[in-house]
Amino acid sequence: MTTFYLSRVIGKKVFNTDGKFVGIVKDLLVDSDYSNQSLERPLVNGIMLKYHNQTAFYSFQYFKVEKVNGKIKITCNQLVELPPENINNDLYLASVVLDKQIVDLNGRKLVRVNDIRLVSIPNGTFAVAVDIGIEGLLRRVGIAKPLKIMLSHFNVNIPSKFILWADVEAIDYSNFNIKLSKSHSKLQTLHPSDLADIIEDLGRKASSEVFLSLDEEKAADVLEELETDVQIHIIESLSIEKAADVLEKMPADEVADILNALEEEKAELLLNEMEKKTSQEVRELLVYEENSVGSIMSTEVLAFNKNTTVDEVLHELRDKKPEAATLYNLCVTNEKEELIATFSLRDIVVSQPDAKISEIMKPSPVYLRDNQEIDEIAEIISKYNLLAIPVIDSEGVLQGLVVIDDVIEDLIDKRRTNK
Repeated sequence: MTTFYLSRVIGKKVFNTDGKFVGIVKDLLVDSDYSNQSLERPLVNGIMLKYHNQTAFYSFQYFKVEKVNGKIKITCNQLVELPPENINNDLYLASVVLDKQIVDLNGRKLVRVNDIRLVSIPNGTFAVAVDIGIEGLLRRVGIAKPLKIMLSHFNVNIPSKFILWADVEAIDYSNFNIKLSKSHSKLQTLHPSDLADIIEDLGRKASSEVFLSLDEEKAADVLEELETDVQIHIIESLSIEKAADVLEKMPADEVADILNALEEEKAELLLNEMEKKTSQEVRELLVYEENSVGSIMSTEVLAFNKNTTVDEVLHELRDKKPEAATLYNLCVTNEKEELIATFSLRDIVVSQPDAKISEIMKPSPVYLRDNQEIDEIAEIISKYNLLAIPVIDSEGVLQGLVVIDDVIEDLIDKRRTNK
């Protein structure tokens, strides 16, 4: 087994078994779809050599990398041209990965690739890890080894940090016709908040490509977490049809906030493309003043008749599978859809299945009016220790629910603006 770094082989002269010069290493090509071949790490398929003023691609199967007296030696047994499908589809380590940003899946952040560690074993050469530490940079300029020897006299170590290839997701393929797999992307495993942070740190082109690699459910969750300016950029980069599909999977109040920040013509196009029911909910929210309770309330609220049984409520919850925030406060309405009481999920859990909601509900509920100012909400939530408050209109008809998360988010945004 021989371990070596990409920086040690790029620019290295290659000779055949007779000692004849065959070229200088310009790049190594690895299988970009190695996971589908049940491999734990990508196999080096090809090598790019420069001979005089010409470059050529050869199969790496006939090359041998070894260390002789601490120095890297590359020998070629036979020059066999690399198939065109590898040249077109494989991942170029030096030009595509080295010095580029990647996602550290464990650290959930963007990092820069300073070097790549490879290993040669009898059944092939594989890329095993990326070096994101200071040592990788020093190795590139050729001073890592002497500096380590000097610092060792003072008991000082140069920080080194590696990420196993399995914990890496490459994202900047802008120079090559390689895209993230929509069905197998490791990015899908990250929490939407972590993905949003990563996308916000990316350039405009790369952020759009990463967002497009996500399935619609994940994309909707991530879009919710993004800053407004990034949301606008992402929406502008999508087709009307694609943007509408993603927006339909978001809460209506979040969609209204995004559309409020768009140009009126673009917002109207998106509303017309969305499903009629969802579009109508968003339009109803768009009429509210920016600083009003109605502008931040969620229209996804669960309301029941007081004669409904606990068992019937549970069956409906299982059927609808509502978002967690919707369960913070369950409402009771009359025939006119007027709010008359509330009850909690705890009330349901501890009650008998045949008990009626009228037996467990709390009359005279705390509520907000849709035309109230947002500034008044914090005091009410604090006073009554609530996670969500029902919202009614001037006629007492239930309109939605204000969740504490949205209140906190709004207050934080205001604080940022005031700074």
